[in-house]
Amino acid sequence: MSEPRPDPLRMLLDAVLDDANDDLDAMAGEAYTSQFHFARQVRQGSGESPVALRRRVTLERAAWQLQRGASVTETAFANGYGSVEGFSRAFARAYGHPPTALPPADRSGHWLPAPNGIHFHSPTALYVDAGDSRTAGSGPAGDVVEIMSRHDVADIGVLIDAVAQLGDDEYTRRRLPGSRPRSWDGPDESLSEVMWHLVVSKQPWLATIAGEQMPDLTPVREIGALRDRHADVSARWLATVRDIDRRDAWSDRVVDALCVPPESFLLGQIVAHELTFSAHRRLLVRWMLRDAGVDVDVPALDPDPIVWHRRHTGGGTP
Repeated sequence: MSEPRPDPLRMLLDAVLDDANDDLDAMAGEAYTSQFHFARQVRQGSGESPVALRRRVTLERAAWQLQRGASVTETAFANGYGSVEGFSRAFARAYGHPPTALPPADRSGHWLPAPNGIHFHSPTALYVDAGDSRTAGSGPAGDVVEIMSRHDVADIGVLIDAVAQLGDDEYTRRRLPGSRPRSWDGPDESLSEVMWHLVVSKQPWLATIAGEQMPDLTPVREIGALRDRHADVSARWLATVRDIDRRDAWSDRVVDALCVPPESFLLGQIVAHELTFSAHRRLLVRWMLRDAGVDVDVPALDPDPIVWHRRHTGGGTP
């Protein structure tokens, strides 16, 4: 995986939540900025003042510890309180009851209301509750099918660009005898065969869903034609996936009369099927490219959807 870019908000949060930073001056000092500038940045990024954010997350950590058997006394001092009484008062104000009355973890959580979704999650992690990710401003970041579908078609486009640099001999060389991920597709023994299947694999499904005739699947090797075909298929595929999701039609069923005998499929099954075999083939292409002498470790050819999503949304770095 490529080295993640530093997240400015996470750097600010680290300064806010560092156990050694028990006041605003110490927090700002760790961030190498003035108290005023630090407080303004944290409030802009989180909707909460540094002191309020630290107090709330510290109390959430205390509740998490209490739910797992820690005593009130050890929890109070472990979280920076000077006395058990002071801790108990702060806890009661936040949770509405003293720490001795906290229900166990299996009957209640430890999160307090927050304007930003930032919560204590475990000793090694914060958790950021994005709320309704579809209205968060950067697209459906929490929609796994959307991310995987968009990454899939984008990555195929990247691979088309990569194989376009090869000579015809390298492109058509038989590199993996016997490779045949799907029996009805034919062999995937060369880059030209795998790339063709990557591009056209979705077309029969699109025809089935739309009630159209079987498309012409006669293989082509010319890169320009392959790129044009991919542009058309990928646009239709993404539109279809989004329409299924919009209608919550994942359990709808189509009967594929093109199969012999006819066979029925759930729409959710079709999408999962395509994403699975496409991911396998995209990694297969990278193996073949490496075998052809192409450096596949460059950032542009990174197959990781995390890297792709960060690059195309400008965020998401933990």
